[in-house]
Amino acid sequence: MSMQDPIADLFSRINNAQARGKASVVVPSSNKKISLVSLLKDKGYVDSFDVSDNAKPEIEIKLKYFEGAPVIKELKRISKPGLRQYSNKKEIPEINGGLGIAVVSTNKGLMTDQEAKEAGLGGELICSVF
Repeated sequence: MSMQDPIADLFSRINNAQARGKASVVVPSSNKKISLVSLLKDKGYVDSFDVSDNAKPEIEIKLKYFEGAPVIKELKRISKPGLRQYSNKKEIPEINGGLGIAVVSTNKGLMTDQEAKEAGLGGELICSVF
């Protein structure tokens, strides 16, 4: 059976692994997932990640904890395959009063809400992270 929403599967695996206190989680690889995890790493939500070179490439994500609690409190999908959510630069939402980030897929690649506003770009709202 094919997977309908691989990005939502990535978020579910991260949320479930953090709920169980796991040090890392392994997910199937794709270019979009790699760029998404790379963005999360750059913003300090994930410790590190490695991409395997197997026949079926996988991403091993090392999760980040602070004083025993997961750094990612909430990781939610905004735009879904059945209902895409787009926003222009003026209407990109602010997550928890600016404490979290929204990931926006622009024509220049994946960016945070702040980076997209500064670049004057809108796009598809992928997820919110807090």
